[in-house]
Amino acid sequence: MTLSKQTLQYMKSLQLGKFRQKYNNFVAEGDKIVLEIVAQNADAIEKIYAIPSWIATNTRLLAPLAANVQEISPEELKKISGLTTPNQVLAIVQQPAPTLDAQLIQYDLSLYLDGIQDPGNMGTILRIADWFGIRHVFCAPNCVDIYSPKVVQASMGAFLRVHCLESNLSDLKNQFPDLPIFGAVLNGDNIFEVPLSKQGILVIGNESKGIATEVETLLTHRIAIPASKNGGAESLNAAVATGIIVAVLRNR
Repeated sequence: MTLSKQTLQYMKSLQLGKFRQKYNNFVAEGDKIVLEIVAQNADAIEKIYAIPSWIATNTRLLAPLAANVQEISPEELKKISGLTTPNQVLAIVQQPAPTLDAQLIQYDLSLYLDGIQDPGNMGTILRIADWFGIRHVFCAPNCVDIYSPKVVQASMGAFLRVHCLESNLSDLKNQFPDLPIFGAVLNGDNIFEVPLSKQGILVIGNESKGIATEVETLLTHRIAIPASKNGGAESLNAAVATGIIVAVLRNR
């Protein structure tokens, strides 16, 4: 079946945040990500567009979704794909309604992202959270949209298992007044030496500007990853820093 002009326009519109918000949908591309969504949250799938060979390979898995699967040619997939090299299948998915487990936040580790703008960093941070079993990632309003195609791609399915909610840190602090708030700053205490609890909120700042001043005033613990004596870099990538700090906190 040939894609209609209206469908093509709709698909292209979902590359933009304002239309993802309007329709409450997002685009997921590629064999691995789409199959994860089929396995974990099939009801959220609005439509799957795929080339014949991919559909034939996954006929059994797609049986319950047959009415929502449309076969298209590689040329048509290229027209609706946001990737330089389209990967067999593309799905339109409903954005999940984020949920907050207050009990889990109170007694576990959560992340708060302040101004993360790079989609690759955001996707990688979601993967880190998923790897270490962190279930809540809070994003300041100035963060990149977690359902932008590049973030979805970089997260490799982590967005399915991590609850991502937009929030201000001041609201979280009011809701959980006794919870430690760790902030990654350049002049903080050595993360490998300072005693810290396993539960709390870890704040990661913007890639170039770090944590905003108004956010930094809410920190209860200022921490840092010490550089080697022979190190020459000015700072670490936001996602790399997140991975190191979370690994330390998780293995206390």
